Amino acid sequence: MQKILGYMRKAITEFNMIQPGDKIAVGVSGGKDSVVLLMGLVRLQRFIGIDYQIVAITLDPCFGGQETDYSTIESLCKELGVEYRLIRTQIGQIVFDERKEDHPCSLCARMRRGALHDAAKAAGCNVVALGHHYDDAVETFVMNLFIEGRLGCFSPKSYLSRKELNMIRPLVFAPEKEIRRAAERCKLPIVKSKCPADGHTSRQEIKEFLREREREDHGFTFRLFGAMRRAGLDGWGKNQDS
Repeated sequence: MQKILGYMRKAITEFNMIQPGDKIAVGVSGGKDSVVLLMGLVRLQRFIGIDYQIVAITLDPCFGGQETDYSTIESLCKELGVEYRLIRTQIGQIVFDERKEDHPCSLCARMRRGALHDAAKAAGCNVVALGHHYDDAVETFVMNLFIEGRLGCFSPKSYLSRKELNMIRPLVFAPEKEIRRAAERCKLPIVKSKCPADGHTSRQEIKEFLREREREDHGFTFRLFGAMRRAGLDGWGKNQDS
């Protein structure tokens, strides 16, 4: 976990992600990324020198009309002394059963973002933290390039003016393999996604493409990430305030 804390501290400092007095809503899906993010933010409170509060928020999409058991996440939050809010939604039913979307990920993501933003405001938070990591950033960059024909990526930190919320991604320097290792070593509870599209998405195809390229050309992913940084794409330049 020490490596993860180093990656997080670097991102928080470089992109000025957290201010004294912030109340941060951590989106906890139950997957390894969000659970490691939650644990990291709790541990950083001890020594990063910034006074902030944390609220963990889980949105249950209720895929197939079934509620997911998040009791292990609730127990972890109790152990960490973190307020936990579980919100059951109809997102799964709307996306897969009513709309029967051929490409469900985009609509699902939009609906989850909106619900999370509303939940964060209801909890009195002014910051939302998401578990996107280093590999997610490169995959998003490549997806935008190959699928949409544009240069772009999500930002490490952004401001949602309509909701008056800051969106931060403290794991953006952390490779996925390190996050997986931290989750395993800390024996963190993981709740497997019940999404019907899990493992059959465009992102999964890009992930496999990058994995293959990395095997053939070690450092390929690192160079793509470096290109984003040097170009200052969507706030990725060094020493950006936002």
